[in-house]
Amino acid sequence: MIRKAEPKDAAFAAPLIYQAIGDIAHTLTGAAAAGEAISLMAQFFAQKRNRLSYENAVIAMEGDEPVGLALFYHGSQTEVLDRPFVEFVKERTGIAPTLVKEARDDEFYLDSVAVRSDKRGKGIGKKLLAAFEQEAIQRGHDRIALLVDEENPRAYQLYEALGYRQDGTVMVSGHQFRHMVKSVLVSA
Repeated sequence: MIRKAEPKDAAFAAPLIYQAIGDIAHTLTGAAAAGEAISLMAQFFAQKRNRLSYENAVIAMEGDEPVGLALFYHGSQTEVLDRPFVEFVKERTGIAPTLVKEARDDEFYLDSVAVRSDKRGKGIGKKLLAAFEQEAIQRGHDRIALLVDEENPRAYQLYEALGYRQDGTVMVSGHQFRHMVKSVLVSA
């Protein structure tokens, strides 16, 4: 079952998001250590109106147990959703970070999808991707997108098999990513 995320999911979600985004977590939070970045991401997840907010996530459940998540937002909202991170890091360090815009203004963007390591290979990721696509359709968005690390050919092949096509690359937090897009049918 896939359900909307809630603030109480923060402790589950933050480590999974960290696994999915890696160094980007340090750029977003200004944290040097993984544990600190995860703790800060959990705080942001439990809050509204930011890129990592529970408002932008769904959780995959196996019985009463959360096993995966998908995090998404519309590209036109990037600046608003990133502002809390810029302000937070600037307050901590005195320097505002430069956050690369991962999503384009005309696309519904999959920021992260992650499944607990002990639950991988059971189709949960595909269900989360389907939920992301359904969310785009329900919101009236016909173009969806995601980034995949160039060093992850297996994920690239999966997204290609699901109908995504590469239309460029972007450098984020020192890593080169393939920008992939897909059209979805929105009913009138």
